[in-house]
Amino acid sequence: MTTEYQFRAELNVPYEEAIERATTALKDEGFGVLTEIDVKATLKKKLDAEFRKYVILGACNPNLAQQALQQELELGLLLPCNVIVFEEDGGSVVSIVHPLTMLGVVENPALQPIAGEATERLQRVAEKLKG
Repeated sequence: MTTEYQFRAELNVPYEEAIERATTALKDEGFGVLTEIDVKATLKKKLDAEFRKYVILGACNPNLAQQALQQELELGLLLPCNVIVFEEDGGSVVSIVHPLTMLGVVENPALQPIAGEATERLQRVAEKLKG
């Protein structure tokens, strides 16, 4: 399923395995995970609130990031590409931000081919995760 701002893959695997699979699929497409935010732990620590297992992975393809930053220095505000993994109905969901939608807020046509390549790569990640 693709929405305006994401590529979504539902996996019939535990949360921890979904994170591993997502990280591997991202790596296969040239993305590394720069940041990992454990939302459940953060909400528990900061608010003493309960939440499902949920992580935000900050994924970056250094080559594409360099090209984009050379075209639009302040594009760093939209980087890295966020990937979320969370528990749902006994399985897991991986949802990946859609680069073309994210870059829609930037009016720089030189970014379109870079965003297009990022989109193709991240679509392949989602498709690989779907099996």
